[in-house]
Amino acid sequence: MRPRRQFFTALLLGAVAATWLLVQVAQAHAVLIESSPSGKGQVAGPDVPIRLRFNVRIDADRSRLTLVRPDGSAQTLELSGETSANMLTSQAQGLAPGEYRLRWQVLASDGHLTRGEIPFTVSRS
Repeated sequence: MRPRRQFFTALLLGAVAATWLLVQVAQAHAVLIESSPSGKGQVAGPDVPIRLRFNVRIDADRSRLTLVRPDGSAQTLELSGETSANMLTSQAQGLAPGEYRLRWQVLASDGHLTRGEIPFTVSRS
């Protein structure tokens, strides 16, 4: 093979390998696909069901949800045990009208930890 052709062949193989590695890393992290309440959404209170769906199986025993109230205080929410392998569900009760943040932390089944936050507003029912 000519040196120039060898160089381009090696470059192409390197690019394919790098792309494959990036795809593997991207698949390893839990990505929030759907949430209720939705980000920057408005829900009727005082009781708000919470449902988060992820792109991969998550370890619910090592995951958590925290509700941050309008005054800045935080409350850890109890997770419901009856859910699918890629979901977290809970219930926030007695919420007064105002702006809230739902902080989530999940451990994907492959061991990668992912965090996020969902701002939402509770309106009068």
